[in-house]
Amino acid sequence: MRAMWKGSLGFGLVNIPVRLFAATEKKDINFRYLHAPCHTPLKYEKICTTCQKQVPWEEIVRGYEYEREHFVVLEEEEIKAAAGKNDRLIEITDFAKIAEIDPIYFQKGYYLAPDGTGGRPYMLLHRAMREAGKIAVAMITLRTKESMAVVRCYGEILSLSTMYYPDEVRSTEALPDRPQVSEIQEKELKMALELIANLTAPFNPEKYRDSYREKLLEAIQAKVEGKKVVTAPLPEREKVVDLLEALQASVERTQAKNAKKKSAGKVKKG
Repeated sequence: MRAMWKGSLGFGLVNIPVRLFAATEKKDINFRYLHAPCHTPLKYEKICTTCQKQVPWEEIVRGYEYEREHFVVLEEEEIKAAAGKNDRLIEITDFAKIAEIDPIYFQKGYYLAPDGTGGRPYMLLHRAMREAGKIAVAMITLRTKESMAVVRCYGEILSLSTMYYPDEVRSTEALPDRPQVSEIQEKELKMALELIANLTAPFNPEKYRDSYREKLLEAIQAKVEGKKVVTAPLPEREKVVDLLEALQASVERTQAKNAKKKSAGKVKKG
């Protein structure tokens, strides 16, 4: 695993040398666009519509369109200067409880590893945060952009998750067809709570699989091997109109499923 960033984690007056590693990776299947008659991959070129020619990288600058067809050009030095002097510092500003932060704010996850002499203060911060039951709210600059972030204990290491700023989270007021306040029947609520109880289980990420990617890879492999690819028909969902009826059916289904699991467990033990 290769570090994508090196700097310091600022904890009060303590600076902990750290390295940042991407904690996740996309496993989407990427397709290339081909020319149908000859199957040649298509190229995307940067063409200047005024000069009618392809533009090399050294002639490309970044501009901001402040009004239609009117731009201001920013030099790379000006863009970097906006990041300030803390471009190699993760500065902790506050400590809070993770439950106080809505998941809608989270962007991408990273691992933080100590660098050089940072091992001891790194483990001190990790233990202190774990015993306090707190996460750290911090600021970090990645690729010239300053972002909010959360530093938390993840097993035996510290992890960092970048966050959206509040003004980047859209207001729910703009949603069409917002749910209206209506009377909930006590029986419906009871059934809904029972259904939640029946479906409650410890979170185990290993049981979730990307079935779309798996099926797509099977179809690709079949194409490679020259087999005929067949498409299975989509299963029809049961049509249930009445809310209470739907809840009742769901509760009964989960009860039967849980009873089957318990029965299978007893057989294994016997």
